[in-house]
Amino acid sequence: MFVKNVIDLFTRLGANLRGFGDDDATRAVADAACRANGWFTVAEIRRAVGAIARDMLSRDKLETWLAAYPAVPVAVPRRVLVVMAGNIPLVGFFDLLCTVACGHRCLLKPSAKDAVLTEYIVGLLRNIDASVPVEFYDGTSPVDAVIATGSDNANRYFRARYAGIPSLLRGSRQSAAVLSGDETPEQLAGLADDIWAYSGLGCRSVSLLFLPEGYEPILQMPPVNGKYINNYRQIRALLAMQGCPFRDLGAAVAVEQRAFPTALSQISYTHYRTPDEVAGWLATHDDELQCVVTECLPHSRRAAFGCAQSPALTDYPDDRDVIAWLAALN
Repeated sequence: MFVKNVIDLFTRLGANLRGFGDDDATRAVADAACRANGWFTVAEIRRAVGAIARDMLSRDKLETWLAAYPAVPVAVPRRVLVVMAGNIPLVGFFDLLCTVACGHRCLLKPSAKDAVLTEYIVGLLRNIDASVPVEFYDGTSPVDAVIATGSDNANRYFRARYAGIPSLLRGSRQSAAVLSGDETPEQLAGLADDIWAYSGLGCRSVSLLFLPEGYEPILQMPPVNGKYINNYRQIRALLAMQGCPFRDLGAAVAVEQRAFPTALSQISYTHYRTPDEVAGWLATHDDELQCVVTECLPHSRRAAFGCAQSPALTDYPDDRDVIAWLAALN
């Protein structure tokens, strides 16, 4: 499958995905996905699908992205296993896109928590081109390389399970925001979305805030999933029992500490004196970071307020260029 055909394929997929949820058929898909994963909501599924169609699957974006990789498509296609996470809707789609765009055969192992949407996407691709090199992994077929995303425990398993073959493995990461104190109401609204979209379950979800001394921003929480609220009640009760100080945000708690929280429904915040102080912390903890939401500091994985949950094609997870990695498999 040549690059032109790949661009045609995914451009048509993007066109098919626009308006997802506007008709009975796609609403039924979204409802089934929510039944399979209680953390999903129809609104957030529609948001995730819309972001993929808008930010990844337009012809001009695909052409510009792939033009930077003269080694694509590869001369010798490999069988690449893609082990997907299921924390947010279609979180594993980007790895599927990269694998097929490079000319490899993509063997998918979707998370049970996101299998409905993944199967729907594969069905659309097969309707566009029956020969699309994508299939579901049967657990026994040989593979030449693997891309796997999961928890840190899962990552350790992946390292042992796939030792000896090229592997791009991802564990747990979190995201931070650095505020200057001059943020507009619109930027603070965007930050609230960066924190609470997808119930804060994504690696790009902001969970640690750096605030200048004396600054206490007011964040308006959007409506959140009932499961998130249950977590909030539990962590609030636990902190109260332990005598740990916290701020009650209504459906989340904020704890003053310069470390990522270990519990869902908890946000960490810390105050700083100088931007250099923050830059030093970010550099020291780079292997824990997925992205940094800020307008006042440079960072290789910087995102604007309100944009953390809408990565572009070049916003590679863990700052690992997936296309370059796949192209080097030959």
